[in-house]
Amino acid sequence: MVLARLILGLLCLSPMTGYELKKHFDSSINHFWNADKAQIYRTLAQLVEQGYATVRTVPQTNYPDRQEHHITEAGREVLNQWLSNGAARSPERDPFMGQVFFAAELEQEGIEQLLLERRKATQDVLDDYLSQREGIDMRAAADRRSFLMAATLDHAIRQQAAELEWLDAVLEHLP
Repeated sequence: MVLARLILGLLCLSPMTGYELKKHFDSSINHFWNADKAQIYRTLAQLVEQGYATVRTVPQTNYPDRQEHHITEAGREVLNQWLSNGAARSPERDPFMGQVFFAAELEQEGIEQLLLERRKATQDVLDDYLSQREGIDMRAAADRRSFLMAATLDHAIRQQAAELEWLDAVLEHLP
């Protein structure tokens, strides 16, 4: 359900093909939600079937026709209803926390390696988010939409920074 609502939100920005939606996921939403191409196309088909989106074929020369998806009024209503339902928390599922929870089964070196690998991966993600954030001035955001989109990126940056801090503390105090 969340994926469908996120797709409807992106279609509010402009009509898009499935390929363009995947590009938007990868470049603007990936810090809080990811979806593979198959999930996006499957969800788009469901949205069309439910009447929340329509498809318009746009002929092109030298390329296959574009299957451009548009949000419908019913889709806008569903999106607005979802946005108005309050902040829902979903249960966290983090395989790494499961690994840490049971890591005492490893030798000290294995535990440290597990934590250091996660630290490097977290630092890489943080660096990526920080590069996406360069040039975005929250105070000068042109409109509410731009400000809120940038705010989600700031949230992801703070989460990654907090994880780095936590990993450093665990490594420092590991018995």
